[in-house]
Amino acid sequence: MSLKRLLPLFYVAFLVSCGIHATTQASEGNVEFDTSKDGKVVVKIDGEQVAQYVYQDDDISRPYFAHLRTPDSPQISRNYPPIEGKDRADHGTFHPGLWMSFGDISGNDYWRLAAPVKQIAMKAAPEKNSFTVNNRYLDQDDPSQAVCDEECTYTVIPRPEGYLLLWDSTFSSDKEFYFGDQEEMGIGFRVATPIRVETEAAGNIPPGNGKMVDSEGHVNGDEIWGNTADWCDYSGTLDGQQVGMTLFCHPDNFRPSWFHARDYGLLEANPFGREAFGKGEKSQVDVKPGEKLRLRYGVFVHASPEGESPNLAEEYANYVEVAD
Repeated sequence: MSLKRLLPLFYVAFLVSCGIHATTQASEGNVEFDTSKDGKVVVKIDGEQVAQYVYQDDDISRPYFAHLRTPDSPQISRNYPPIEGKDRADHGTFHPGLWMSFGDISGNDYWRLAAPVKQIAMKAAPEKNSFTVNNRYLDQDDPSQAVCDEECTYTVIPRPEGYLLLWDSTFSSDKEFYFGDQEEMGIGFRVATPIRVETEAAGNIPPGNGKMVDSEGHVNGDEIWGNTADWCDYSGTLDGQQVGMTLFCHPDNFRPSWFHARDYGLLEANPFGREAFGKGEKSQVDVKPGEKLRLRYGVFVHASPEGESPNLAEEYANYVEVAD
């Protein structure tokens, strides 16, 4: 039985119960999407789990990726849920790993989980290392009403030092909606607590050993926050390996993204928060009926046992090439 068609939720649930796998051969690794776990797609490379895509969670009303790592590395994203005494526990459900969300779509707050996002369909394209989901953003006060729809395709591309996740989302509706102006708008991730930049202990949790750097040479939260760049990386040392995650911004997005960078472990790319980042007048991005707004990003999950960082400028150039 194949996932190569648009699936209603009941059919996805049927496939999940049957443990259907969608597998494809990539040039540098075998990519597999395992749907045998309820409400999840387990992403594997060469049989090793490298992430979980979660679309049903009693505590988080929007989809997300959790437990990100490379096939040979420890986990690079923060534990979800955070582990007491091991993790900084702030924003426990807001920052589950890797996500795209918005604090204001037509007055509805999806970032803080006040309004729900419901997956209505899923399909896989194993020959392209990808799967596509259709999400419906529901009204905060009346969840029976839709605010807009999203079609998002995730593509996993193995790389020598990890893998690249292509994120391609398109938003539309049969009625007008808008994206507001806040810091909490866009794609973000939370790194493992030991590789945060923060140089002070958090209770019994030791200081972090991490570093952020962007394509413009800015370093760490104070320099990176509120500035645009092609990419920004958050890296540190875990179990003797140099590991990290990098956000790549596609040059054809409707506007460059400002980075919301926090030394406690958060990195987010946000093309909507012009006023929030002190870069001009308040922004409102309107999407009229029949129009579409497309957002494309890449997330490079990487690890190096030798302790050397990858060439991120080359990885970004590769991202732009393969994304198109």
